[in-house]
Amino acid sequence: MQAGFKYALAHGYEAVVQMDGDCQHDPRSIPALLEPVLAGETDVALGSRFTGKVTYEVPPLRKLGIALFRSIVSFFVKQPITDPTSGFQALNARVLSFYTGDTYPMDYPDSDVLLALHFAGFRIREVPVVMRPRVRGTSIHGGWKTVYYLAKMFLAMSMVLLRHYGARRRRGAKAPAP
Repeated sequence: MQAGFKYALAHGYEAVVQMDGDCQHDPRSIPALLEPVLAGETDVALGSRFTGKVTYEVPPLRKLGIALFRSIVSFFVKQPITDPTSGFQALNARVLSFYTGDTYPMDYPDSDVLLALHFAGFRIREVPVVMRPRVRGTSIHGGWKTVYYLAKMFLAMSMVLLRHYGARRRRGAKAPAP
């Protein structure tokens, strides 16, 4: 994905749409995702399968994991985020520039990236989208992959939080005394 972001940035793209390759994301939702980004109302339009008309069934254990990440991300970004694991997003050029840096994760960019975007000052807005059941490929959320994913997400989110709050503490310590 990062190679695509670099290409778009190098060629002057104003915005891009990111979607998973398993055919779950309905391309008819792309205009709704792009609209607030192109209008300058947000930096990231996060496609949510849980707002608007909900037609997507989530298995119970996955639903529990999404709810856990939803509560963590919503708490730190100080706004409700219903679908923090959505890979269906529209991103403006400033976000593309941010994503081409060394801190972009190599695998499973997810809730941790939403936290990093928020702490970097980017605006995030959810947009209702249509998602369908998977028609090809296998989920990353099965068997031991689920354990790896959960551990990686908690570690990655912890690192984002440590970086952010550590940087705030260092800036506060360097402030001149009145």
